[in-house]
Amino acid sequence: MIFDVVRHRYVTLTPEEWVRQHFTHFLMEHKGYPQGLLANEIQIKLNGTSKRCDTVLYHQDLSAQMIIEYKAPTVEITQKVFDQITRYNMVLHVDYLVVSNGLEHYCCKMDYENQTYHFLPDIPDYQTL
Repeated sequence: MIFDVVRHRYVTLTPEEWVRQHFTHFLMEHKGYPQGLLANEIQIKLNGTSKRCDTVLYHQDLSAQMIIEYKAPTVEITQKVFDQITRYNMVLHVDYLVVSNGLEHYCCKMDYENQTYHFLPDIPDYQTL
């Protein structure tokens, strides 16, 4: 078990949870993301089924700003992973999508006007979002 400071409770420490805990602490401690605007395991409805976003960062007005999807370190980041987070974004319409397996991290900024996205060289600091 590990204490999740975002959910304020103990959770089972699976390999994916290990990535989530390290990544959320990285965001808060090194990138300046406010703990109060992060939420873990957010349920959404997609095509009549319930899905869970691993982590969502919210704007001050509580609209979703970023979706973060985690995989265990042994799981390769593939197009299938990006397809999953893209489906979640059909519901939330965020500015940023992030995928991490704890070893590799990818962040892209959505460009809705041109119906595309751009990969960023790094996870942006909170102040630059």
